[in-house]
Amino acid sequence: MRKIAVIDGQGGGIGSLVIKRLKEEFGDRLEITALGTNSTATSAMLKARANRGATGENAIVWNAGRVDAIIGPVSIVLANGMLGELTPKMAKAIASSAAKKFLIPLNQENVEVIGTLREPLPHLIEKLIETINQSMNE
Repeated sequence: MRKIAVIDGQGGGIGSLVIKRLKEEFGDRLEITALGTNSTATSAMLKARANRGATGENAIVWNAGRVDAIIGPVSIVLANGMLGELTPKMAKAIASSAAKKFLIPLNQENVEVIGTLREPLPHLIEKLIETINQSMNE
C-alpha cells in the first residue's frame, strides 16, 4: 500500500475533492493522511474519507518525510502560501521531502506557473488521478 499525504489549508475544499476522487479510484490501495494547516481543513478532509489526519506545522513537518507521495496546490511549497497559513518551515519540509510531489497548478500567491492551462479544478483533479495511476504502474 502506498502512503499519500494530502495537504490543504483554509477550508480544506481542494484536499477534500482530491481525497474523494482518490478513494473512488483506488479504494483501500492507498493510505491517505490528511494534513491541514488548520483544524477546519483537516476535518473536511477526514469527512472525505482520509484514513487519518493531523493539523498544524509540526504535523506537516513530521509527516512530510514519512509518505511516498504528497498532493496539494502549488502553494504548499511556497513560504507563507495560503494567505500565510503555510509557514516557511512547512514549505521547506514539503519541498525537501524525498516523497514524490503532485502539485495542482492553481495560480495564486502572485505566482504564475508558466506553461499550464487555466482549467477548472475538477479537470485538474482528473489529470492528477491519471498521473497518479501512471506513476503507480511504473
